[in-house]
Amino acid sequence: MSDYRSVFRPDLFAGQTIIVTGGGSGIGRCTAHELAALGAHVVLLGRKLEKVEAVKAEILEDGGNASCRSQDIRDEEGVRETIAAILSERGAVHGLVNNAGGQYTAPLEGINQKGFETVVRTNLTGGFLMARELFTQHLMKHGGVIVNIVADMWKGMPGMGHSGAARAGMINLTKTAAVEWARAGVRVNAVAPGWIASSGMQTYPPAVRAMFPKLAEAVPLKRLGVEAEISAAICFLLSPAASFITGQTLAVDGGAPLMPHHWPMPAHDRSLPYPGFHRTSLPEDLRAVTKLDKPQD
Repeated sequence: MSDYRSVFRPDLFAGQTIIVTGGGSGIGRCTAHELAALGAHVVLLGRKLEKVEAVKAEILEDGGNASCRSQDIRDEEGVRETIAAILSERGAVHGLVNNAGGQYTAPLEGINQKGFETVVRTNLTGGFLMARELFTQHLMKHGGVIVNIVADMWKGMPGMGHSGAARAGMINLTKTAAVEWARAGVRVNAVAPGWIASSGMQTYPPAVRAMFPKLAEAVPLKRLGVEAEISAAICFLLSPAASFITGQTLAVDGGAPLMPHHWPMPAHDRSLPYPGFHRTSLPEDLRAVTKLDKPQD
């Protein structure tokens, strides 16, 4: 059995098939592990087959069930064929975690049309295609749950304006889909992670990594989040406990958008992370700003 320390009851998703896009790393990888630990068969999708195959191997080693496919979610015909193939193999799909995404850092004046459209296609169009195809091919008749992963972009997204625009669009799309697809028993919600220590942050250059402690200082809880804290929110929204929640965006950000300029926010060590993911592996600088090494009460 998996060593994942989920707060949810065992076999919560037993008998269900759930697709996780971007399942080869970061939040997608962690979420796939938790879903599998809770009894789901997880279908991992990613552009690079070797990455999702590696996560599949981890899940199987831990006693879970998973399969994987290579798919660029921006390819409309490919998405259509992949959804059809998954349904042919599995018979049914009960949930979709629209997690795949990506962007690069640049000021608005440094983003050309191709770069802007590529990021929008990755973070908005691709998620739309996945949701639409799964709905039209299956969920329209059988119901189900979709969870879209967005971002903390409530104050704009300086340095990543293309991504901020796409994420804001996905939040609006979430609301529209929740209304239009309610007739089919389909719930659609979103999760908006704040600053989360994940594999993507490990790729940043030293100058950016040096800013991690400052990011933690700009959060009322005085730390960065961990992948398991996002996965737990996703699993909740996929679960029957959220059966009357739709069209909503759940922010998991430590209160960062609320950080005041006029109210003193002293440093503290009172907020500890949820160490659910047993395969978490972070370098020392990220472990420090998440407080993963601090003893739990």
